[in-house]
Amino acid sequence: MAFQTYSLFVLSVIMISFGHVESRLNLLQLQNDIDKLKADFNSSHSDVADGGPIFTEKLSSWTERNEKRIILSQIISMYLKMLESTDKSKDHVRNIADELYTLKASLSDGSKKIEDLKDLTKLQMSDLKVQRKAVNELFSVLQKLGDTSSPHKRKRSQFQRLCKC
Repeated sequence: MAFQTYSLFVLSVIMISFGHVESRLNLLQLQNDIDKLKADFNSSHSDVADGGPIFTEKLSSWTERNEKRIILSQIISMYLKMLESTDKSKDHVRNIADELYTLKASLSDGSKKIEDLKDLTKLQMSDLKVQRKAVNELFSVLQKLGDTSSPHKRKRSQFQRLCKC
């Protein structure tokens, strides 16, 4: 039920973050469609406020653009899953679903990254073959980690050489 409470906010963040806002009219139409969806789900029911928000709170901890693409693609997938069980003969449901599918397509790399994360959680690290492969890749993984952190180290060492403290 609480899916609908913050849906316009989430859609607005998604659309603005990724350049999908053609005009304010589009958001106004979505607001109207979402209001109708809220009525369909009776989202003014008192239990909607129980436990706080389900999506907007999670969005605040994902700060970088690529990180946001990952979480937003998952959130959109959840909205689409929710809409699968609704009456698709209603215009407002179709309009919202169409917009979500468009947004999901623009976040396809985020979906791939989520699948990668899911695949990692499925690895059987107690399996000897998996362990062997992992050990063979360890140096390469550590190099990649070093590549991402080296600019910070370089700046620090350059500062220390310049500074006659």
